[in-house]
Parts: sequence; structure tokens; C-alpha cells
Amino acid sequence: MLKIQKKLSNSFFAILSLPATAMGFALSVQIAALSWILSTKYNLDIHDVGLVWAAGPLAGIIGQVIIGVISDKVWFWNGRRRPFIIIGGILASLMLLALPNIGVIQATMGVDGILGIAIVVALTLDLAINISFNPTRSIIADVTPEGKTRTKGYTWMQTVSGTFGVMAYFIGAMMSNYILIYTGAILVLLFSVIPPFFIKEPKLLGHINENENENESDKTESSEIKKDNDGSPLNMFLTIEPLWGFLAYAIYAMIIRLSSIPPIPNHLFEIFALALTVILIGKTLLKRETGKSAEEAGKIGFQKVLAAHSFTWIGVQTMFIYLYAYVKDKVPGLGNDELGNVVNWSFFTINLIAAIIPILILLPMAAKYGRVKVHASSIAVMAFGYLGILLWGASPLMIYAMMAIVGVGWAATISLPFAIMSQKVPQNRMGLYMGLFNLSVVLPQLVASLGVGELISNAADKGITFMICAGTVAFSAVAWYLVKEPVESAAKPVSGGGAH
Repeated sequence: MLKIQKKLSNSFFAILSLPATAMGFALSVQIAALSWILSTKYNLDIHDVGLVWAAGPLAGIIGQVIIGVISDKVWFWNGRRRPFIIIGGILASLMLLALPNIGVIQATMGVDGILGIAIVVALTLDLAINISFNPTRSIIADVTPEGKTRTKGYTWMQTVSGTFGVMAYFIGAMMSNYILIYTGAILVLLFSVIPPFFIKEPKLLGHINENENENESDKTESSEIKKDNDGSPLNMFLTIEPLWGFLAYAIYAMIIRLSSIPPIPNHLFEIFALALTVILIGKTLLKRETGKSAEEAGKIGFQKVLAAHSFTWIGVQTMFIYLYAYVKDKVPGLGNDELGNVVNWSFFTINLIAAIIPILILLPMAAKYGRVKVHASSIAVMAFGYLGILLWGASPLMIYAMMAIVGVGWAATISLPFAIMSQKVPQNRMGLYMGLFNLSVVLPQLVASLGVGELISNAADKGITFMICAGTVAFSAVAWYLVKEPVESAAKPVSGGGAH
């Protein structure tokens, strides 16, 4: 174990952040370039672009949960998370190279239609990212003690990742999306393959103590961890109860889009899924954790996090996919390259803020006021930023200004929830619960990709994009205020018996 890891120094947190940075950079490249390439080079309409983006959440459902469960239990290449970070990074790098060559791949394979090839490339890229994303986040919880140090780990993750995200959008705006793609392929490969060999993972998953020595970390899991049923399909399904409405709609929408089956008339299924979501999320948020056993309180707390986090991602994913459609409608006269530049500068702005404030502002405020309150307030600021784009976003400069405000919530979204969630679940099942937590991201993303995409595509006024963003994120802010602040506990091993 390196001295910097024993001391939990800032240099160690920087190294620990690089694998997540690799996947974040790959995602930034995809956000900056995928919609732009599909709409300008291959002339796909909004409806089809949304379908391509739906491949990502599907990969998240498959990749993060399965890889989380497996990585909790395996040990090879002297690591639990390390192998999946390396394999996923190599695959993601290769798929980034495929993005600008979808047409070449189509011609080489002799396949008619660009849409199918685009879906395969996007699905493979997202699967690669998701293979690595879960382990890159889980490893931070594996090697840091609960409380302020773990919060520091995740805020450092966001600061380093956000800085490179800023670089990604800067390259795309100042040079070209093609240079961005090839730069991304190199950085993703380096940051996912090299840093994991400088991080020593504990064989025993549990609460990590800063004074823990290497002999203790080399104990086998079998000596401390009891057999549990957390990873059974039934238990996982019951745990994600607040997301059942999203899941039902996602299955229905994908069947309709990928088959010749006509949709249920009068949007009856959509109404049913919405009602189910409102009922289950309302039920979850109103549950009381006081007076419950530690196990039951932890499960309720985790479900509240799922409920609150899910609506953030409807707004965020809607922004990522359909900003270009909004700009094209509200800022007329832009050519394809100018349109791409406005989108890139918008995402540059949001990521610039997200790179600056986690360590400088969010970390000290979370220590003083609590992570949940700071996160809820940041999400409320994000909702105001979306409302500002709706009301005043008729020029690139105003869009950039409002994106800076949105960046406050974005900085919190990709840092604080991980620290909050990680203290509500068993430490030896972190990969599993990180995967289940990711469902509060990917299922709402499917709603945004399919349901919201159809709504925006059919709307004459693309301002509806940021009506949806502002409304869903505002609801999320209210929901977050109903989540109980995690209670910090002394470092000690945790048995694997049940969700808590």
C-alpha cells in the first residue's frame, strides 16, 4: 500500500478519482458528439436520436447491477473492482473510435440503415462505460472510512472528473468534435488502465479505518461476512419499489418502439405508469425511519434516495439529449457547426461550475449543514436555472448564464448522492447497491429518451423541453428535503445480512 493511501492524502484522492474521470470523459464525449453526429451527419430525426440514447440506460440496467453483484464477490488481478475498470476502459476507448465511423461500419458490413448500427455502437459504448462506472465509484467507498473522508473522496472525484469534462467541451467547441473523440479515446485508455494498479483494495469489504493496516485488509471475506440474500432477484426488485412505475413504462415503451405492436390508445399506459410512480414515490417519501430497526431504517433511507434522485435525472437527461433541438428552435439562423458550438459551450459552462465548487463550496457546506440539505438546496438552484432558460434563453449568452446556475445542481448530483447513499447500505454489498442506486438514473433516462422524446418531437414549441426539466428537478428538490441525513458511525465490520 502506498504511503499516500495510508495517509489518505490529497494526491491519493486525485489518483482514486482518475478511473471515474475516464468514464466521465467518455460520457462527456458521447453527450457532446452523439446527438450532433446523428442529427447533422446522418440526418436522424429527434425521435430516432432519442431511441439511440435509450441504449445507454438499457446498458446501465444490465451492466451496473450485474457487475456490482459480481465485483462484490470476486477477487483477481489483486483486486475486486480493478479488473472491471480495466476491461471496461479498454472497450470504451475502442467504441469512442467507432462513433465517427458509424457510416464506415455500415458500409463495411453491408447493412441497410444507419439507425441499427448507431444503436449497436451506442449500446456497446454505454455497456463499456457502465462496466467501469460502478466499480470506479464503489472503490471509493471500499477504501475510505464513512463520514467526512468519504464525502471528500466523492467531491474529489467530481472535481477531477469535472475538470476533464470542462476540457472535453472546450476541445469540442474550440477545435472540433472529431478531435474531442480521438482525444477521449486516448485519455479513457490511460486513466482506466494505469491508476488502478496504484490503489490497494481490501479483501474484506466493510467499514475502513484510517489506521487499518495491510494485514487486516488482507483477511478473507469468509471469516467475517455472513451469507446474505441481498443479491436475489426478488430482494432487488422489492428494494427498488419506488422505481416500479419507471420500470413498467421503460419495458412498455421499448416493446412498442422495437416491434410492430401498436401502442395502447389514449396514452392509457402512460397515465397508469405516471399514477403508479406518484403513488409509490409518495408512499416512500412519507415513510418514517424513526422507531425502526437499523436494517429497516437503512432500507427506507435507501429507497428515499432512489425516489428523490430519480426525478433529477428526468430533467438532466432531457437537457443532455434535447438541448440541441431547443437551441435550433429558439436561436434561429445557426448552421450545423454553430449549433454544435452552442451546445458544447453550454455543457462547458455547466461542467466548469461542477469542477470548481465541489471541494471549494459543497464539501465545507456539507460538513457544516449536512449533505442532504446542501444537496437538496443545490437541486433547487438547478430548477431555477432551468426555469431561467425557459423564460430568457433566446440567445447563446443567456443560455450560458443559466447553464452556470444549473451547474450548481449538476455538481451536487454527481458527487453528494454517492456519499449519502453509501452510508445507508451494507459496506460488503457496495457494488450491488451502487448498481441498484444507478437504476434511479437509468430508468428515468429511459423515460426521457422515449416518452419525453416523443413529446418534444411532436411539440411545435421546443420550450417544453425546459418546462419538463424545471418541473421534474423542482419536485426532486422537495423530495430530497424529506431524506434523513445519514448518521455517522464508528468504523467497524458490517455483516451482509439484509439491506440496511
